[in-house]
Amino acid sequence: MIPALIVDGRNNHDWRATTPLLKQDLEATGLFTVSIVTAPAHNDQMPTFRLDFSRYRLVALNYTDLGNGGEWPAETKLAFVNYVTSGGGVVVFHAASSAFPNWRQYNEITGLGGWGDRDQRAGPYVYFKNGKEVRDDSPGPGGHHGERHSFEIVIRDPNHPITKGLPHEWIHTKDELYDHLRGPAENLFILATAYSDPATGGSGRDEPVLFTVLYGKGRVFQTTLGHDPEAMKGVAFIVTFQRGAEWAATGRVTLPAPKTFPGAHAVRIRP
Repeated sequence: MIPALIVDGRNNHDWRATTPLLKQDLEATGLFTVSIVTAPAHNDQMPTFRLDFSRYRLVALNYTDLGNGGEWPAETKLAFVNYVTSGGGVVVFHAASSAFPNWRQYNEITGLGGWGDRDQRAGPYVYFKNGKEVRDDSPGPGGHHGERHSFEIVIRDPNHPITKGLPHEWIHTKDELYDHLRGPAENLFILATAYSDPATGGSGRDEPVLFTVLYGKGRVFQTTLGHDPEAMKGVAFIVTFQRGAEWAATGRVTLPAPKTFPGAHAVRIRP
């Protein structure tokens, strides 16, 4: 079994509701044993928040420090960077992309992020236009989303282990669709995008929703999907999260694409 750790406790989303679902989805694969570490509730206790990441092959981040004083102590930051550099796997879940805007290595590890006063100093916007990846150095803030809605997701790399065998297009359940993400974007590979429709307050661009980053010997999978338990009910969210986690931890994917995976015409929901 693959030892996995979920880190939560600080977030601008309801981590108390979403962490149990992340744990459930990982354990349902039959591949992972999952531990959870929750950050202290009080800022004066944060200096004692020290983690031994080396015990795990996967770290799933359901954590963001924006506006809540949840910055990790230097010792924990160094341990995390060493873990990834040495080959540890990471899943960056939804709002965790907005964490630690001033921590250079974290932004390199996650590739793209938003909010937290990110702007052109953080790196380029990354999106697709006319079927091709664009890296846009235009000035402006990073991080935005329009109204929650159901939207179509398009595979951009059908040969990656995470997306191989999945439909080219499918409908995702009602969720936040992040846009204007920007960051270092080094060794970043976009797996899937979704059109952020101006009619719902979006950017008018094909925005990355699933992507990977290689950092040192480590593998990172980021999903911007999964705002709340309702958004996490979609079969597509569950399957891509599970396959992304297996790839991050092992470098391969053995989990099959299920027959219940949605197509281009209807959302499929967890039974």
